[in-house]
Amino acid sequence: MRKVEADALEVIELAGAGRFAELAERFTPRMREVVSAETVRVGWSVQTGGAPCTPGVPAAEATTEDLFRVRTPVSCPAGDFVVVMSLDPAGRLHGLRLAPPAEQVWQPPRYAKPGRFTERDTGSGTLTLPRGAGPVPAVILLPGGGVQDRDGTHGADKPLKDLAWGLASRGVAVLRWDKPMPEHTLTEEYVTPALTAVQEMCQEPTADPDRIFLLGHSLGGKVAPRVAAASPMIAGLVLLAAEAMPMQRSAQRVVRHLAARDPGPAADAMIAAADRQVATVDGDLGPDTPAADLPFGFPASYWLDLRGYDPVRTAAEFGRPMLILQGSRDHQVTVADDLALWRAGLRDRKGVTIRVVRGADHVFHRRGRHVTGAVIRRIARWLRSAG
Repeated sequence: MRKVEADALEVIELAGAGRFAELAERFTPRMREVVSAETVRVGWSVQTGGAPCTPGVPAAEATTEDLFRVRTPVSCPAGDFVVVMSLDPAGRLHGLRLAPPAEQVWQPPRYAKPGRFTERDTGSGTLTLPRGAGPVPAVILLPGGGVQDRDGTHGADKPLKDLAWGLASRGVAVLRWDKPMPEHTLTEEYVTPALTAVQEMCQEPTADPDRIFLLGHSLGGKVAPRVAAASPMIAGLVLLAAEAMPMQRSAQRVVRHLAARDPGPAADAMIAAADRQVATVDGDLGPDTPAADLPFGFPASYWLDLRGYDPVRTAAEFGRPMLILQGSRDHQVTVADDLALWRAGLRDRKGVTIRVVRGADHVFHRRGRHVTGAVIRRIARWLRSAG
C-alpha cells in the first residue's frame, strides 16, 4: 500500500475513534481557515449515526504533481458511504468530504411518469417540462444548506429530483440547479443564482411568466422570502421544512440531538464546542473572526449577513400566496420551534396555508425512499389554485 493510501486510512481511523482534534492537526493552513474539528465531528456523526464503521481499500489518483485524491469506501450500519480526501505526499489534508457510494442508484417513484415530461440542461441547471401546450405553472427549487447537487443527492435518495419529476408529471415546469459550498454570504449562495434561474424560466415558452413560484427546502425555505423580495416575478412561495430559528440555533439543536443518540465524553465535547461557536455568532462577531470558530466552518461574512435577516418578517411583508409544509418527524427543523414561528408571524396574513405532514421526516420521506406522494399532490393542487 502506498503511503498516501495508508495516510487516508489513518484519517478514517482517527474519525472513527472520535479523535477529531488530532485529525485536524493534519489540515493545511488553508483548510483550517474554513473547516474545524467540530465541523468534521458533526458531519461524521450525521453520516454514521455514532456507530462503528469499517473502511475498505483506498484508491488514490494523482490530481497534480503534489496532490492526490483518495477515495475510501466505508461500511456502516447507518448506510455505506465514501470518504473522499485530497492529500499531499506529507499526509496533510487539503480537502475532506463524505460522499454516497457510486453504486447506489436512484429509482423513480411511482408517481413520476416520464412519458408526461421532458428534461434538458440549461445554463443554470436542469429544466423539467410537462409535455403539451402551455403555459403552465413553474417552480424554481431552492435546495438546503451546504453543497447540494441539483437532485439533492444523498446516497440513493434524490428528493429534489423526486419533486421535479413528480410535479412535472402533474403539469408543473421545474428548474433545479447545483449549489456549491457557500463562500461569503447567504445572498451569494442563493439569491444571485436563484434570480438567474427566474430569468431563464421567464424565457421558457411553456412556463407562464405570471405563475413562477419558489419552492425552498430547509435553508432554501428560509432564504426564499429574501429571493422573492428581490424579484417582482415571484407569484408565491412553497416552503418545505423551512428554517425560521436563527441558523446557529438550529445547528446547536442538531448537535444536541446527535449527542443524545451517543452520549459520553465525545458527545459532551461536541456540545461544548457547538455552544462556543454559537456564543461567538451571538456575541463578539466581527469580519475577522476565524471561520474555524464558527458553526459549519462558514466565514464571518456569512453569519454577519444572516444577522439582519428575519425570514418570517420578510415573508409577512410578501403579499403573495404561500404554502408551508412541515414533517412531524423532522428533528432538524421542527414543529415546536420553527413552524411555531411561521404560524405566529403569519397568523394575520391572508393566502397562507400551513400543514403538518404526519409521519414525514426532514426530506418528507414517510415510507420508503422518496418524497411522499401526498406532498407532491398537495403542492401541485396548491400551485394550480394559487395561480
